[in-house]
Amino acid sequence: MVIIKKRSAAERWFVWHTGDSTEYMYLNETFAGQANLDDRFGNNTTVTLPSSTVLTLGTNNDVNGTSGSTYIAYCFAEIEGYSKFGSYIGNGSTDGTFVYTGFRPAWIMMKNTTTSGNSWVIQDKARSTYNEVNAYLLANDSGAEGTGVPLDFLSNGFKMTSASQNDSGANFIYMAFAENPFKYANAR
Repeated sequence: MVIIKKRSAAERWFVWHTGDSTEYMYLNETFAGQANLDDRFGNNTTVTLPSSTVLTLGTNNDVNGTSGSTYIAYCFAEIEGYSKFGSYIGNGSTDGTFVYTGFRPAWIMMKNTTTSGNSWVIQDKARSTYNEVNAYLLANDSGAEGTGVPLDFLSNGFKMTSASQNDSGANFIYMAFAENPFKYANAR
């Protein structure tokens, strides 16, 4: 997952995610995924998608504009037992889609990439200390914390228990970080 923001002028927060790799979105907006990556990654005629080690920027103002502009890029890669980035297809049910992460999540951000008007929903174990996790923040909104979007944080992933984050047939991307990253932990 890559998030890029132009710092020297007012621009949107560009987002690219492997869970919907042919499209891009904006972290501060509710648009669905947008096609046409050709001038954002690569050389304007050939798209070179980010890999786990290389980010090739194009010339679009979202990622690499005019001379003298300053940008910041946040580049995330999966670390087994610590972080997971992926996608799931909603089933429209309160007995929703189970997403395997390999760890109990502490923090999740997800976004419907199929339908415009859907927010970037952030849920964590600090706001809701037991299941169902119900409190949330919206990355694209400066409003206060909300409640009413139930989600189960399980020992090996998470499960939708709300139709609002589980639209039938919709593609959702997510990023998740572990409650207790254990695989590489060392004793003292």
